Amino acid sequence: MTQNQAAWIMGSAEHPFNIQDAPYPTPGPGEVVIKNAAVAINPVDWKIQTYGAPWLGKWPFILGTDVAGVVVNVGPGVIRFTKGQRVVAYCHSLGSKDPANSGFQLYTLVKEITAAGIPDSISFEEAAVLPQAMSTAAAGLFLKESLDLPLPSASGVKPTGKSILIWGGASSVGTTTIQLAEAAGLTVITTASAHNHELVKSIGANAVFDYKSPTVVEDVASALASTDFVGVFDAISEPPSFEMVRAILDQMKADVRTISVQPYDKSTERFAPIFISSNFLTYDSNKHVADGIWRDFVAKALENGRLKPKPDPEVVGKGLEEIQDGVDTLKKGVSAKKIVVTL
Repeated sequence: MTQNQAAWIMGSAEHPFNIQDAPYPTPGPGEVVIKNAAVAINPVDWKIQTYGAPWLGKWPFILGTDVAGVVVNVGPGVIRFTKGQRVVAYCHSLGSKDPANSGFQLYTLVKEITAAGIPDSISFEEAAVLPQAMSTAAAGLFLKESLDLPLPSASGVKPTGKSILIWGGASSVGTTTIQLAEAAGLTVITTASAHNHELVKSIGANAVFDYKSPTVVEDVASALASTDFVGVFDAISEPPSFEMVRAILDQMKADVRTISVQPYDKSTERFAPIFISSNFLTYDSNKHVADGIWRDFVAKALENGRLKPKPDPEVVGKGLEEIQDGVDTLKKGVSAKKIVVTL
């Protein structure tokens, strides 16, 4: 019998993780079991460990939303994946509230619709940076209730003439959003620290502005003014970014949708950010978007280079016992890097 182990969080806002045995998952219809080779850390991991998550309602629990590894079992009806295949997947445990669907363990149970094969040219560490960012970006760009943009093409599309502002382009969500928007034919205007300008340009941004510049509001508004401006994706969604985006829209008198990755409670008639979650792609009603991204885009675009796993992984250790250090490292702050632990 194969043994599973996990880095358990024993209670809301508990530190450190506790390495213990975990149930070995059995896949149901449309599910896949992955033997994890690399897991990535996201802000939600340290925020739950720091501030708690009363909405989860069950402890102990396992965190982690990004995994890459090898398929070891598939459930009934799964036809896209076979045992031994290298894959990357989004772990939806914060929606299902089932720790079997979490990443910080040796074996994870994931949904087929939010997994993709990875080519041999991409390492597990590289692939692990993508899942939560990919599902978050897709939810904000392509769902009907968000920006409702046309799905991206792995083989490229003609420019549509439409433009988007992506605030925080060098963040994990930002780098993926830039690439998906570019692959959907949009002109991308973004912000980043000066030392990350080349990074965001290399993955598809048409223009980038330093968010610390005293003239950033005027500069961004000017860049968007003569374009067919369709919306904003705020990949940071903290008070300073909300205020900057609101100032840009006010200056432009632009009535477009703003997508946020954190809730906003000071909405006005013009500025009412729409909060989205990576978990939205696991809903049956959004399967067309999940398929358009995870089935039709990710593997092909990784293979032909249209999708680059950015930001680069920074491996901080090997083994479940190193995940706590990874979470602590991310909490302290990183720039244009994704913290990864190998297993």
